[in-house]
Amino acid sequence: MNDGIENGVDGDDGTLGIHVLTYNMAQVAQKAVLICIDGWGVAGEKSPDKGNAILNADTPWMDEFAKQGSKITQGYTELEASSLAVGLPEGLMGNSEVGHLNIGAGRVVWQDVVRIDQTIKKGELNKVDNIVKSFTRAKEGNGRLHLLGLVSDGGVHSHINHLLRLLDVAKEVGVPEVYIHFFGDGRDTDPKSGAGHMQTVIDYTQKIGLGKIATVVGRYFAMDRDKRWDRVEQAMVGIFKGEGEESSDPVKTIKERYEAGETDEFLKPIIVNGKDGRVQNDDTLFFFNYRSDRVREITQLIGDQDRSPRPDFPYPSNMHVTTMTRYKTDYTFPLAFAPQTMDNVLAEWLAKQKVHQCHVAETEKYAHVTFFFNGGVEVHFDNEHRDMVPSPRVPTYDKEPKMSAMAVADKLCERIKEGKFEFLMNNFAPPDMVGHTGVYDAAVIACTETDKAIGKVYEQCKESGYTLFITADHGNAEEMLNEKNTPKTSHTLNKVPFVMANAPEGYSLKKTDGVLGDVAPTVLAVMGLPQPEEMTGSSLLIKS
Repeated sequence: MNDGIENGVDGDDGTLGIHVLTYNMAQVAQKAVLICIDGWGVAGEKSPDKGNAILNADTPWMDEFAKQGSKITQGYTELEASSLAVGLPEGLMGNSEVGHLNIGAGRVVWQDVVRIDQTIKKGELNKVDNIVKSFTRAKEGNGRLHLLGLVSDGGVHSHINHLLRLLDVAKEVGVPEVYIHFFGDGRDTDPKSGAGHMQTVIDYTQKIGLGKIATVVGRYFAMDRDKRWDRVEQAMVGIFKGEGEESSDPVKTIKERYEAGETDEFLKPIIVNGKDGRVQNDDTLFFFNYRSDRVREITQLIGDQDRSPRPDFPYPSNMHVTTMTRYKTDYTFPLAFAPQTMDNVLAEWLAKQKVHQCHVAETEKYAHVTFFFNGGVEVHFDNEHRDMVPSPRVPTYDKEPKMSAMAVADKLCERIKEGKFEFLMNNFAPPDMVGHTGVYDAAVIACTETDKAIGKVYEQCKESGYTLFITADHGNAEEMLNEKNTPKTSHTLNKVPFVMANAPEGYSLKKTDGVLGDVAPTVLAVMGLPQPEEMTGSSLLIKS
């Protein structure tokens, strides 16, 4: 047996490969590959007639997989990927984090937003220990509390209602001064909805007599996740140094930015309430985003977890940071809502069965096939190999809509062909990342390229004897226009496909009532492996 850790750059293509492998193949009934397409929904009855980039792309492979009586598909069904079916509040669209968590966990994963909402519904936000401690520190210290986060009703990273309820708690605790640092959305919401959300916040602060707007800045800067530290710094110079456009009426200023062609996501810093609104020595900060990936960088710097990317920035001293949820396992901040534990997610369970697995994605979605797919924990399981293919370095992906889909397919096919892995999975990013730009023609190209990449993987699975499963984490590219014919950049409430191809004869899939949490149990059933009791999803496999 050859045991060991292998690290580093694999081959000449620059892809990063990390794995801990024991080359002793597990006994499985069938080897399997799982493709997760990001942002590939199935248009519903209420979907607009125009703007379906998937329908208007050249997608012969996905068309054939979905066709009744297909010669290459053993099973096709559609899965719920939003709302309560994936642990989100009713009516809330799915997202990449939630989708990969549910797919990887093999169960409905109740999201932090639902836990927070339930706490608010019970009137118990004022009983959450670390919220009370944070606000009490502000009250008993210098009297200054800062609330920082994405302000919208998109519900992907945060929710405006949580901000309003936090203001209520601050009022109850008796915090003298509360400053709000408003991160513009425009990606999970309408690109010009921020002015309305700003008015809502201002109206509420006036109603309760507490809270002032301090900074407005788009998520493009404040919520970068690709180590574009210059963007994060631009947000910080507004928050700390007050560099930006001064305004006494942020609603008016945001609307003026719209007229100049700027949208919520890309709002450059707007400074309100001058020096008083800046974060200063001894201040208390509370970040209210509940999704982790896009606030890691800014909290890493502000919270002094690792300031090496910007060591010379003039950070105030003795700041105290609390976060709504855990943004990274090695961050030491107090948490309002500590993470739930999830035992025996698919990757962990496969490791316990001595299965060798490989996870492949490009940079933009690498966290989703590792951290999120593995249960929202920074754990690298035994016999788990990872490949990261670099994403194109462009400002927005409509500039290069094919992204690295074909390179991801090539790497996945290479790993399949090696024969070392009984289970492989990957993510194809273009439909979602290009869909978010709102550029319809680019999204059509993205979907066409993704279909070509899927076809390449299918052919390799057929050659190497792997059953291929295909699903998606949520919808996006199938609805690129709103009812008013304006660009739609957000996710959708639509179902997503679930395909089983190159499966043993007599295998098919149950046609109704499936959810993303049923994918892992179905994969295990085809592989001939037991399903752990913690995995409460249902196998959709039918054997005739």
